[in-house]
Amino acid sequence: MSPSIECDVNKQDDNSEGSSVKDEPCFICIGKIHRTHGVQGEVVFLPMTDFPERIRRGKKVLIGEEHIPAVVKSVREKPPFLLIRFDQYSDETQIEWAKNKFVYVSIHDLPNLPDGEYYFHQLIGLDVVSPENNHIGILRDILETGANDVYVIQCENGKEELVPAIPQFVQEILIEEKKIVIKMPEWI
Repeated sequence: MSPSIECDVNKQDDNSEGSSVKDEPCFICIGKIHRTHGVQGEVVFLPMTDFPERIRRGKKVLIGEEHIPAVVKSVREKPPFLLIRFDQYSDETQIEWAKNKFVYVSIHDLPNLPDGEYYFHQLIGLDVVSPENNHIGILRDILETGANDVYVIQCENGKEELVPAIPQFVQEILIEEKKIVIKMPEWI
């Protein structure tokens, strides 16, 4: 399973945000602990989020696939890394187990985005339809490129198609209806 998105479906509740599909994630990866730093329980953390400034004192996180809860005690910048201490761990021997572990937050702890912007987990799994409402397939992945994102669509015929996520092709995103309206490029 991808380190960026994972979920125990049994832990979901009816108040979830996002795509509302069965496999909607409950947790989002925000980074990875590389190693310990010093003897006071600090770790070298590589952020994997567009909002590293939201990793701050008091932030509740979950470490590793086991989702061990921890609370951020302090954060220092050491680009491209952050040096983080957790309330629960006061020396390097107590936190050594966390080396090379991914760090997660609950999707319920994510900040709201401005209108028209979505988290990937809200889009992946949505039905893709044409402007005429013909079913094309399902959005399976989103690739981040330098210029714009690219949607990976698993089409009805079994083929996988790549569509740039630009207004020319992505005409409407309807989260409540669980679909995305896409005008497929002529080259497909």
